[in-house]
Amino acid sequence: MYQWRCRLAVKRDLVVSKTMIVQLSAVFWIFLLGGAWAKQPNVLILYADDLGFGDLGCYNDESKIPTPNLDRLARESMRFTDGHSSSGICTPSRFALLTGRHHWRDFHGIVNVFGNSVFKPERLTLPEMLKEKGYKTAAIGKWHLGWDWEAIRKKEVKATTVQDGKRKKQQLGPEAFDWSKSIPNGPLDHGFDYYFGDTVINFPPYCWIENDKVVKAPDTVMQTSKWKTIKEGNWECRPGPMVTGWDPYENIPTTTKKGVEYIKSAAKSEEPFFLYFAYPAPHAPIIPNDEFDGKSKAGAYGDFVYETDHSIGQLLKALQESGQADDTIVIFSADNGPEHYAYARDQKFDHWSAHPFRGLKRDIYEGGHHVPFLIKYPGVTKAGSVSEALISQIDIMATLASVVDYKLPKKNAAEDSHDLLPLLKGEVDSVRKSHIHNTYPDSWAYREGDWVLVVGKSGYRSRVDKKWEEKHGYPKVESKTPKLFNLKKDMGQRNDIAGQHPGKVKAMQAAMMKIRGQGYSAPRLAR
Repeated sequence: MYQWRCRLAVKRDLVVSKTMIVQLSAVFWIFLLGGAWAKQPNVLILYADDLGFGDLGCYNDESKIPTPNLDRLARESMRFTDGHSSSGICTPSRFALLTGRHHWRDFHGIVNVFGNSVFKPERLTLPEMLKEKGYKTAAIGKWHLGWDWEAIRKKEVKATTVQDGKRKKQQLGPEAFDWSKSIPNGPLDHGFDYYFGDTVINFPPYCWIENDKVVKAPDTVMQTSKWKTIKEGNWECRPGPMVTGWDPYENIPTTTKKGVEYIKSAAKSEEPFFLYFAYPAPHAPIIPNDEFDGKSKAGAYGDFVYETDHSIGQLLKALQESGQADDTIVIFSADNGPEHYAYARDQKFDHWSAHPFRGLKRDIYEGGHHVPFLIKYPGVTKAGSVSEALISQIDIMATLASVVDYKLPKKNAAEDSHDLLPLLKGEVDSVRKSHIHNTYPDSWAYREGDWVLVVGKSGYRSRVDKKWEEKHGYPKVESKTPKLFNLKKDMGQRNDIAGQHPGKVKAMQAAMMKIRGQGYSAPRLAR
């Protein structure tokens, strides 16, 4: 009996040993293959339009605008206090974010009405990179990076001359296009599998576009700002083809619904998703829906920011309800600082949207490009952490390349993008030492450590409000020579100290010109 029990025990141990060997072998192969069977994290980029650094409660304790969803996201994220867009206007910042390349290496201005794409065919984009790693990609909302409208243009139909205030201008009507055709050189030709939006809320054509076709063909012309009521500022809409009954107030509700549907449907897929959700808000026209009126203490603009925050809450809720919140990197930022209506808002409501900075949209002072920047990477970023590191939206490309283990090519790819992953992991305190900001070709701002050099006739480009400057203690005269500021000591850029540090000015000018001339600033290309 004893010998029989021993033989049974030996046999049982052999079976257990074989099972352990199989299990260990499986673990070994998974490790050897680098976790090839593991799903990559989803990526959701939330991009606001003309939003100020001081509009969010998580950045400004004195903000008159409730932003509960973004404040909650900040508590779950790494919040950056020194984050920047590439430009002080729309199109260039979006290009830089989606390519990892400073816009000024190729262009400066925005894509105008019926303008072509700013992407060159050989240029690698963020969605193209992620598609190569098995991602489904989508863009919902504002595009403003151009399409090839000439491909659907009826050449035999001529533009008509219309009176625009004191000026006469050429205008195309809906009959000038074949709306049944696909519109090339848009989102689908630069890496996105799906697109839904109205391309630009205040530019024609005023209609929904899904993928590369209009959902409903424009049949009339929007010619006057009296077409709809706005709640603050100017209408800002350019005349052109429009669908009868077009209502821009439906923009955020409609795109939000599409975003929620996309996120929930993505949960059923084995592929990870990348969703670039670009808001038209709080860019003019400032049109919060009636249910949001009075939600802030900063007028209609504040209510519009609140509506944007509410939409973001719905997208984040969809992530949570679909079980994807813990598997999704969420990035929030804005394309540039707030529009010049901020001056009147400060006077009326004592709310400075760019707080604590000087400058607004278009300006190369900090308020033009120093923007909110939140990154939530579950399991990597420490919830509620705050980083004072200098970062740029240009860095998103190299960072996500590192996340998905993509080797960026040395040509036509992310020439100015820095990998922030070591920073997100808490392994280092900083990655980027310098940054070049530019909106127009004749004025530049060069950041190096705590120092910023402003080169040009003025750090302003939008407009100057002397009453605002007086209220906030700015000098009456702005120097026209290069201006030097130490942001650690003078975040509001009140005291130009270029005259005290001529050597620093010269050295920074030389460093900036070197980066501009060599065609790259990414560390990987310096090796």
